[in-house]
Amino acid sequence: MTYDNHKNYNRYSYKNKKDVSSLVLRFIVQAAAFVTISILVVIVAFILIKGIPNISRELFEWEYTIGNVSMMPSIINTMLMTLLTLLAAVPIGVGCAVYLAEYAKKGSRLVKLIRLTTQTLTGIPSIVYGLFGYLLFVITLKWGYSLLAGAFTLAIMVLPVIVCTTEEALLSVPDTFREGSFGLGAGRVRTIFHVVMPSAVPGILGGIILAVGRIVGETAALIFTAGTTAAVPGNLFSSARTLAVHMYCLLGEGFYTNQAYATAVILLVVVLGINGLAGWAAGKLKAK
Repeated sequence: MTYDNHKNYNRYSYKNKKDVSSLVLRFIVQAAAFVTISILVVIVAFILIKGIPNISRELFEWEYTIGNVSMMPSIINTMLMTLLTLLAAVPIGVGCAVYLAEYAKKGSRLVKLIRLTTQTLTGIPSIVYGLFGYLLFVITLKWGYSLLAGAFTLAIMVLPVIVCTTEEALLSVPDTFREGSFGLGAGRVRTIFHVVMPSAVPGILGGIILAVGRIVGETAALIFTAGTTAAVPGNLFSSARTLAVHMYCLLGEGFYTNQAYATAVILLVVVLGINGLAGWAAGKLKAK
């Protein structure tokens, strides 16, 4: 075998190995995607099959009673809890991310410490946040089991998610956008809010959607802080039960399993609705 033939053979062999590796990796990725989608479809189908036949008008009565186990107060409480939590967490989270991405000195020890802290906080179990909120807001500040105590506890819990996703969204904006804005005479603040932020809106809203999903589905932290009263709160210091806590309580009592499945359907619809609304808003803002 001549040198050229040997060289061509090696090149052909390497190409074959590369093609086989690509096919194997492609198969693994497709299989993983198929398994993930299948699990999601099975879960959603199970909830719909079990829950839709048990949805009745009594479940949407304004006041909760033992006879109707209405979820309407819990639906309202979920909306209020989500709104209050986002009002507390989003400005702080986005502001922190803007500082880390746009103002902080690159390679700073403070920046590394903040990033390490936020990444660590995302992995802490929610029941730990609930215990912290109970000791701080319920006991120390004497707010009692209240809507406000639950909202502040959830705000602390979702804050790391908002900070991390917002920072990644800001860092993904090309530096040429900033340089072009500076070249036209715009200041740093104007560049951030009129050039960088609009380009990062989809990523920022993605983080907010993740936060909303965690807020709506949270139970442990709220049981310790917001309580389980099935009624529309008269003020911010009244106890409130969200949909997830309502479903947990129904299952825990053991007498309202069918109503719990119906609650799961409504909870699923609420999450999908919020995600759809956020996606629509992201599209509108991106179009501008």
